[in-house]
Amino acid sequence: MTTTLLLARHGQTVWHAENRYAGTSDVALTDTGRAQAEALGRWAAAHPVDAVWTSPLSRAVATAEPACRALGLTPHREPDLRECDFGVVEGRTLAEFAAEDPERAAAFRADPAARPFPGAEDPRAAADRGAAALRRITAAHPGGRVLVVAHNTLFRLVLCRLLAIPLSEYRRVFPRLRNAAVSEVRWDGRTSAALLSLNVPCEGAAPRHRPPGRGPA
Repeated sequence: MTTTLLLARHGQTVWHAENRYAGTSDVALTDTGRAQAEALGRWAAAHPVDAVWTSPLSRAVATAEPACRALGLTPHREPDLRECDFGVVEGRTLAEFAAEDPERAAAFRADPAARPFPGAEDPRAAADRGAAALRRITAAHPGGRVLVVAHNTLFRLVLCRLLAIPLSEYRRVFPRLRNAAVSEVRWDGRTSAALLSLNVPCEGAAPRHRPPGRGPA
C-alpha cells in the first residue's frame, strides 16, 4: 500500500531572501514567507491530508501552522527532517565562500555530495536520515496523504535517494525547491518511490475531491 507524501519546503526566511545558507540555524520567516505559509494553508484546505509532519526548526513549524489550523490537525515534529548543517557556510552565501576559498567552492560545485563545505554534515548521512524519517511516516500512514514540511537541501537529497538518483547530482537534477510549493511522491516505504509532481505552486491549484466519508484523521 502506497502513501502519498506531499513535500513542501518552508516559506522564505530572512536569510533565504539573500540566498544565504540557513541550515540548522533557526531563522525566522519574512512577511513573504508568512504569506506563502498562508497560501499552503489554503491549499491544504482544498486538498485535505490525513496528517502533517514537520522539521523541528521554527521556519518549518510556522509554515505548517496555517495548514494544521485549516484542517484541525496537530503537527508531528520529526527531528530527522531538520535541514543539513552547512558548516562554515551557515549564514553565508556560496559566492562569499568562493571568494574566500575558491578551490573548496569549486570542489563543492563539482560534487556536492562527496565534497561538502568544511564542517558540514555528510550529505550521504543526511539523505539516509531523511529517507528513514519518510519511511517511518509512510509506515504510520499506510495509504494516507501526508503533508511534510521541511527543507530545500534535505528534500533534494532524499528525493535522489528515493528515486535512485546519484546524490552527486542533487543540485543539477533538483536546482531548487520553491518555498511552500508542493511536490507529490508516492511510496510504499520499500521499493523506489514515484515522483508525480514537482514544485507545484499552492495558489490556483484545483481542489482535490476526497472519497466520501474520508476526512482528516
